[in-house]
Amino acid sequence: MYTRLLGTLDEGMLRTEHSLAEARVIYELATREQPNASAVAGALGMDHGYLSRILQKFETAGLIKRKVSKSDSRSTDLVLTRRGRAAFTTLDSLSDQHAGAILGSLAPGDRGQLIRSIRTVEQILAKPDELRPPATVLRPHRPGDMGWIVHREGLLYAEEYGWDETFEALVARIVSDFISNFDSRRERCWMAEVDGQPAGHIFLVKHPDEPGTAKLRLLFVEPSARGKGLGNALVTECVRFARSCGYKKITLWTQSILVAAHRIYEQAGFRMVKQEAHRSFGHDLIGQTWELDLMDSGRTHEALGE
Repeated sequence: MYTRLLGTLDEGMLRTEHSLAEARVIYELATREQPNASAVAGALGMDHGYLSRILQKFETAGLIKRKVSKSDSRSTDLVLTRRGRAAFTTLDSLSDQHAGAILGSLAPGDRGQLIRSIRTVEQILAKPDELRPPATVLRPHRPGDMGWIVHREGLLYAEEYGWDETFEALVARIVSDFISNFDSRRERCWMAEVDGQPAGHIFLVKHPDEPGTAKLRLLFVEPSARGKGLGNALVTECVRFARSCGYKKITLWTQSILVAAHRIYEQAGFRMVKQEAHRSFGHDLIGQTWELDLMDSGRTHEALGE
């Protein structure tokens, strides 16, 4: 199935004159700094004699040339010629088109499932030093996300803090209001995914009573994705968007026990301006209001690392 889907049994890879092995060698030569035969053979797990025959073919065809390495005069680097670069560009473009044809007809949910399945195969079969870091993306919300948000927030806060179903009801109202009154010019929900699987979210909405002020709501990161900077990335994206929209201030409401979130807010430049005790979600809590003055551009830029 894989060989048929990817066309690896075709006479030429992606209908070019190059075999799959030759295409992989060209890719390594194009993307490595100062590549040499040993590095390419090691990266591909390829027999040195087989690689030597491929390189000789490339040299005869004018695709590569050899030159003395700048870092070690005893070593020879392999360099793609202009013709070799053109061959790489063709293969790279055709590869993108081929992948697009396979993935383009899939629903977003099916793409996510495919990514997770491929990742599972990789984790089982690959050696530890061959595993790539998980792919993390932030994307806009889409149908089905709001139900996931309510479910995960309600369940996780019940498990970690013992909050009752009234918190889940609050989250449901927040996401319902967001969808019902969504202003795409000045509001956003970002979903964070790790290897195609939901791992967190955050909202930025207009403050109903204060023109020029935005509200940051429902910062959430899955336990499995914590400690990797995902919360910082979500808050940073919120702040950047708010500034681009011309908001003067961002405010948020949180609880004193959510200390991990406080560190993220402080790093982004937020400061606590008020706190008061209240009874909510079945517990006695201390609510806190935090604010970020977007007009103080120097502090904001420094906090965001810009």
